[in-house]
Amino acid sequence: MRKMAKQQEMTLLGHLHELRDRLVKTAIALVVTTLFGLIFARQALELLIAPTGEHQPVALHPTESMISYFKVAFILGIVLAMPVIIYQVVRFVMPGLTPQENRYLYVLVPGATISFAVGVAFAGLVMLPFSIRYLQGFQSDLIEPTYSIDRYISFVTAVLFWVGLSFETPLIIFFLAKMGVIDVGLLTRSRKYAILIVAILAAVITPTPDPFNMLIVMAPLILLYEVGVLLARLA
Repeated sequence: MRKMAKQQEMTLLGHLHELRDRLVKTAIALVVTTLFGLIFARQALELLIAPTGEHQPVALHPTESMISYFKVAFILGIVLAMPVIIYQVVRFVMPGLTPQENRYLYVLVPGATISFAVGVAFAGLVMLPFSIRYLQGFQSDLIEPTYSIDRYISFVTAVLFWVGLSFETPLIIFFLAKMGVIDVGLLTRSRKYAILIVAILAAVITPTPDPFNMLIVMAPLILLYEVGVLLARLA
C-alpha cells in the first residue's frame, strides 16, 4: 500500500512538473509574440478605434494609453502564439498519442491558429462596427458617447478573444471525433442543445441586447457547429 501510494505521488508530481514545463513554454511563446505584436499594435489600435467615428475614446489616467497599447499587442501575441498554445494543451491533456494520432496535430495546430485568427478578424471587422454604432446611437440625444480608452479596449479585446475561441469549434469536434470521444450520432441528437448553448454564448458575447447583433454572432456559430458535424462524419 505504501509503495502504491508513493508511485501515485510520483505520478502526480510528474504531472505537475509537466504542467509547469508546458506553462513555462506557453508563457515564453506569449512574451515573444507579444513583443512582436508591439510592432503592429498601433495599426491594430487604429482599426479597433475606427468604429467610434468622431467619438474617439479619451484617456482618463496617464497610463491608460500605454496599457491599452499593450492589451492590443497581447491579443496579437495570442493569435501568433496560438500554435504553441494548442500544441502544449493537447500534449498535456492527451500525452499518450499514437504516431498516427500525432499526425492529426499537423492539421489541428495550424487549423486552430487560422480559425482563431479568422474569428478575431470577424469580430473586429464585422461584428464590432455594427455593435459600436448601435451603442453610440442608443439615447444619443440624452447621453454623449465618450469612452475611456482602457475600458473600451478591455471590452473590445474580450469580444475578440471569445469570438476567436468559438471559431475553433469545428476543429475541436473533428479532433474529438478522431479520438473516438464523440461521434456523428451524438452530435446530431444534440443539435437542439447545441443551438441553445450557441444562443446563450451569443447573448454573453454580444455587446448589445438587440436581436440583430445577437444573430450576427449566432449565425456563424451555428454554421461552425454544422461544419464540425461534417468534419466528424469525415473523421
